[in-house]
Amino acid sequence: MSDMREEATLDQQSELEPEAKAGVMTKAELMDEVARVVQLTKKQAETIVNIVFDSIVDSLRAGQKIELRGFGSFRLRSRKSRTGRNPKTGEKVEVPSKKIPYFKPGKELKELINKVMSEGDGSAGPTE
Repeated sequence: MSDMREEATLDQQSELEPEAKAGVMTKAELMDEVARVVQLTKKQAETIVNIVFDSIVDSLRAGQKIELRGFGSFRLRSRKSRTGRNPKTGEKVEVPSKKIPYFKPGKELKELINKVMSEGDGSAGPTE
């Protein structure tokens, strides 16, 4: 019975959170949304979200590019080694080369975002 009360409290809190943290969706909120839309338990939704994220990370580690048609692609970019500066002491520090994950949004995603943004802010066109 206490589990049901906790779930109700969590659901009420999650409804308030988007206003408190405007512009940010956490992994926990994503899992809650998956559970709600697909009507799964939160544990099942957590498993699905973790599998997707782990698969992306594993593919990037293996040097593969991930393409999600209509959404975008994940790939690695190489950064060359360079000489940096310690902000605390001002001392020069060698920064080794490294690989950085990069997300490139797809055409459809960009169009959907821009369509929603232009409809939402009233800047869809000139008004007279």
